[in-house]
Amino acid sequence: MQNKGLIKIFAVLFGLVCIYQLSFTFIASNVEDKAEKYAIQQVSADVENYSAQRDLVKERYLDSIGSEDIFAGITYASAKEKELNKGLDLKGGINVILQISVKDVLKGLANNSSNPAFNQALAEADAEMKASQDNYIDLFFKAFNKIEGAKLASPDVFANKTLSDQVNFEMSNSEVEPIIRTKVDESITSAFEVLRKRIDKFGVTQPNIQRLGNSGRILVELPGAKDISRVKTLLQSTAQLEFWYVYKNTEFGNFLGNANSVLAQTVSKETPADTQVTDTTATDTVSGTEEDEIEALLASAEDTAAAQTTGNNPLFDLMVSPGFQGSAILATFQAKDTAKVNEYLNRAEVRSLLPAQLRYAKFAWGVPKDNVAELYAIQGNRENTPPLTGDVITDAVQTYDQLGRVAVSMQMNGKGAKVWEEMTGKAYAEQSNIAIVLDNTVYSAPGVTTGPISGGRSEITGDFGITEGQDLANVLRAGKLPASADIIQSEIVGPSLGQEAIDSGVLSFLIALIFVLIWMVFYYGKAGLFADVALAVNILFIFGILAGLGAVLTLPGIAGIVLTIGMSVDANVLIFERIKEELAKGKSQRDSIRDGFNNALSSILDANITTGLTGLILLILGTGPIKGFATTLLIGIATSLFTAIFITRLFIDGYGKNGKSLNFSTSVTKNLFQNMNVKFLAKRKLSYAISGVLILISVVSLFVNGLNEGVDFVGGRTYTVRFAENVNSTDVEQDLVAVFGSAEAKTFGGNNQLKITTKYKVEDEGEDVDTEIQEMLYEALQPYLPADVTYDDFTVGASERSIGIMQSMKVGPTIADDIKNDSFWAVLGSLVVVFLYILLRFRKWQFSIGAVAAVAHDVIIVLGIFSLFYNLMPFSMEINQAFIAAILTVIGYSLNDTVVVFDRIREFVNEHTSWPLDKTIDSALNSTLSRTLNTSLTTLIVLLAIFTFGGESLRGFMFAMIIGILVGTYSSLFIATPVMFDSVTDKAKIQEKKKEAEEEAAV
Repeated sequence: MQNKGLIKIFAVLFGLVCIYQLSFTFIASNVEDKAEKYAIQQVSADVENYSAQRDLVKERYLDSIGSEDIFAGITYASAKEKELNKGLDLKGGINVILQISVKDVLKGLANNSSNPAFNQALAEADAEMKASQDNYIDLFFKAFNKIEGAKLASPDVFANKTLSDQVNFEMSNSEVEPIIRTKVDESITSAFEVLRKRIDKFGVTQPNIQRLGNSGRILVELPGAKDISRVKTLLQSTAQLEFWYVYKNTEFGNFLGNANSVLAQTVSKETPADTQVTDTTATDTVSGTEEDEIEALLASAEDTAAAQTTGNNPLFDLMVSPGFQGSAILATFQAKDTAKVNEYLNRAEVRSLLPAQLRYAKFAWGVPKDNVAELYAIQGNRENTPPLTGDVITDAVQTYDQLGRVAVSMQMNGKGAKVWEEMTGKAYAEQSNIAIVLDNTVYSAPGVTTGPISGGRSEITGDFGITEGQDLANVLRAGKLPASADIIQSEIVGPSLGQEAIDSGVLSFLIALIFVLIWMVFYYGKAGLFADVALAVNILFIFGILAGLGAVLTLPGIAGIVLTIGMSVDANVLIFERIKEELAKGKSQRDSIRDGFNNALSSILDANITTGLTGLILLILGTGPIKGFATTLLIGIATSLFTAIFITRLFIDGYGKNGKSLNFSTSVTKNLFQNMNVKFLAKRKLSYAISGVLILISVVSLFVNGLNEGVDFVGGRTYTVRFAENVNSTDVEQDLVAVFGSAEAKTFGGNNQLKITTKYKVEDEGEDVDTEIQEMLYEALQPYLPADVTYDDFTVGASERSIGIMQSMKVGPTIADDIKNDSFWAVLGSLVVVFLYILLRFRKWQFSIGAVAAVAHDVIIVLGIFSLFYNLMPFSMEINQAFIAAILTVIGYSLNDTVVVFDRIREFVNEHTSWPLDKTIDSALNSTLSRTLNTSLTTLIVLLAIFTFGGESLRGFMFAMIIGILVGTYSSLFIATPVMFDSVTDKAKIQEKKKEAEEEAAV
């Protein structure tokens, strides 16, 4: 090997760089361990909510020493920034995909146009979006262009004041479309930047946010985030800040009385049983001055007394108390009744009761406090635009008001300051109030008692804590979202489940590594020991590169590293087997080593390139943990090539340079697989028959039983719930069906843990829907939970006893269709790429046909086994993104085997020109048998280690790969090669050409 010195220098330097990159992880982990011990010392387990208290103590400890020098100028803060990132499944946290509403953007660009064609196109796009893979804007344009005479450049669509400098009345629809597309893309980019600014201020280390194509989707991953509700609010809040004038409650006393009377008549006729919630009127629940105030409010309503005598007061029965005389609060209601009150007040017959001067009034709710919300009446206008919006805010910070309450202080720009001074001056003169409204919720409605406020500084007060105040200031500082953002996919992992994943991943890693190290020494003796050293260097390189690139290590990523350990052995096995063949020919040890490495190089490169191609497809199309798996797999392939070809060679050459003898086997393995003479092609009819039966059974099962598609593909919500004691999944499922209508509960891991899936309200978005379903789940599971477990304990990661929801996942139906579609194209694309690569590499289409036939054979049988046994196996066999990753890995591995065999066939065809083609192929297969079985065995043992010890979430994934390895090994010998052989139509002519070539060479 040439340039040994250069390779040594590179290997040493690269190793030192990797150690340097990993040192940050070691330093950060060491400091965090000390902080953990300190927190345990400071907070006893007897303290209520001790886990959260310890977290606070730990956080303060880390903040206090964050800038202290630890080693060579490295601080905890700098080490934390450069440590090896842990993914959601290892650290806990939340991963969401947000859908920015393109519909809202279009409506905004059209100034909320009432144009019939515009709104019809939006409605059609909404309907089409549920079953289409196209972007919303494409569906909108398609629907709009179908409407006869509809013009995008209409003055009441896009040729308005806002877009007047870009869209004019003369433009055609095709000319307007690219302008609108650009505007929509700008809005999505703006939303991305707003979210990024919010997240940067949130305090989560190593956040990840990225746009997903041009679909308006944004991926947000926050490993380590614990307050899930806070995160969701932060991400979905549009931060639509508005300042409105507010009516006094004295202006609405007559209206409320009249509204109650009208509702008493109309509601009782609709559903008399339902509207009479109670026979006790609002006046019965209060006394003293409150009763007098109610009487005052109702005094002018002629039929109030009659309504009260019947006990039929739809509006007043819901009222907790009226607002104080002359205040901006009309009344207070239970928070749970706000939707019903809204429905009452927005009825046409009720709105018609408003006098002319109040006809544009808007009703809004304050921030709920103690489950009670205040009702306000805002002074609206024909355009429904506020006098002042949050666009003028230049800065916002969490402060405290004069009473010591948490507040948010805001600073406006010059334009805003002028309008604010006018508004406060008017409110002072009229002794009225100004409502500060954020996302349609009134945070406060203060009066102005000191005259006009100049300078543009204002303050929001309300019943919120320090964290809420900080978040509010954060979103106001970052700016508002240009459109609503809905969570269409989410995955939440509790911290305890993340720690369990780390423990199981490390255990499977160590077991697999120990087995491989021992096996190589057992099979190849001292040469195997050199391969082990190269393997250790390989692992160092993998982790060092991951840390250096800032990549995220996930549980599937650990599986990818462990799999790489098994597959990296393959390169050394190929080399050692070729060296043994050269030694058997009588060559010297030095020549055998040289020729062995050279002859194995082609097979090694072909095998790793095909596996790498499937890994690349996974990297491009995968998301989250699957992308982590692909990343480690690709890095592992690259480092395995380097360490096997160069590092192992350095040790072997260095050992033998002084004439030392090096055996590439032990006394036990010396003659294994020597002089094998299996007639593979003669058995091809039997193998065709066996495979045909297996494929037939698989196809029939796929049609009859189908597959157990996970929420990734069909949409829905799934929860991993852990109980204090073992539970019966059938009993739990029956209780859940009674609540949700349709639900599925399966044992997931131990008998005290279930995986619960439901499609209830799968098409509904919003935090309130997620909370509603989680509350329903809690109510349904209460009989199986300890009596002292509250709803708050039940939520993700909240329980100190690791009881309740450990992990949850939501996938909307639209994105589920996209995931299924992407998965199909990923598998199909990998087959096409493989066909083209083998065609290019071997220059004969017969090789490509054989390889694709073997891969298709493997995929169908794996799918068939999952279809046949998903109801029988004691672990999850869902078809999800992880399964698709397994299928693609199986494709890569099967090709790895097949390409090595094909490479040897090509070599034998050129060497043994006088042999019949069937003898050449059989001999080539026999010569690779040792390598095939050796590699398959080591990889299989590695996969079994992950399957057994790698955690419940990986079992289905690993099972697919185990079946794939077994079937793939079989197909490379008994399907790929026979199909290639049978596709050669004129074997006699080939033999004749071989003889002619031999004669020409002799001449």
